[in-house]
Amino acid sequence: MLNAAFHDRGAYIRAADTLVVADLHVGRAEASDVSYPLGEASDLSGRLRSLLDRFEPSEVVVAGDALHRFDRVSVAAERSLAGLVDVCRDAGARPVFVRGNHDGALGGTAVGDATASNAWDAPVHDAYELDGNVRGAPVVVRHGHEAPPEDESAGLYVVGHDHPTIEIEGKRHPCWLYAERGFRDADVLMLPAFTRLAAGVTVNGMTAREFQSPFVTDAGALCPVVAREDGEAMTFPPLREFRRLL
Repeated sequence: MLNAAFHDRGAYIRAADTLVVADLHVGRAEASDVSYPLGEASDLSGRLRSLLDRFEPSEVVVAGDALHRFDRVSVAAERSLAGLVDVCRDAGARPVFVRGNHDGALGGTAVGDATASNAWDAPVHDAYELDGNVRGAPVVVRHGHEAPPEDESAGLYVVGHDHPTIEIEGKRHPCWLYAERGFRDADVLMLPAFTRLAAGVTVNGMTAREFQSPFVTDAGALCPVVAREDGEAMTFPPLREFRRLL
C-alpha cells in the first residue's frame, strides 16, 4: 500500500514531506447562493490549519480547482484564497498550486496560458513533481481532468477532480481511491474534494467510463480509503470485491 497518511480529505505523502489537498472550490458558497454553517472561508482555513499541525509538511500542494468560478475571482474568494496561502506560510509550508479545469482565473503562468489574476501571482503548474519516487519513478500531482503526455514518467499520480464518496450502511463518506499500477503502470491516488460543500459522487457501482478522470481505467481495482469518526483511516479491498460486502 502507498506510504501515505490520510486525514480530513488530505493526503500526506511521507517520502516527499508534502500535504496534498484537491478541489477546494473557493467561492462555491457565494456562487451557489448558500451559506455553510461555519462559513466557507473559516471552514477551509481551520481544517487546513489542523492538517498542517498534524503533519508539519514542508509544502502543501493544491491538486487543482482551488477556485470554483471558471471565469473570474470575486473579492471574497480572493481574500479566502489569500487566507489559505497565509495559513500555509504561517506553518512554514510552501504553497503550490496545480491548475484544475475550474482555475482559468487563478493566475500565474502555465504552459500555453498567460492568464493573470490577483488571486495568485506565482506560477500555476499543469503537473508538479514531488520529491521521492515509487518504483524509481517520480510522484506527480495533477488535477486529473486530462490525461498526461504519453512520454511523462510517473510511479504515482496524485489527482482529484471526481470528488469520490462511498456509501457504507446507508451513510456516504468522502473517500480516497488508490489503485496500484492503475494508469500506464503508475499507481493512482484520487483525493476527495476538500470543500465540504461538494456533495461528491458515490463510487460504489461506478464503472471506469462513469468517472470524469482518464486516470481511472479499471474502477474495480480502486481500493477505497475511508476516515473513521476518530480520524484514523481504514483501507478496504478493491471495489470489485468490496461491492459484495456493501
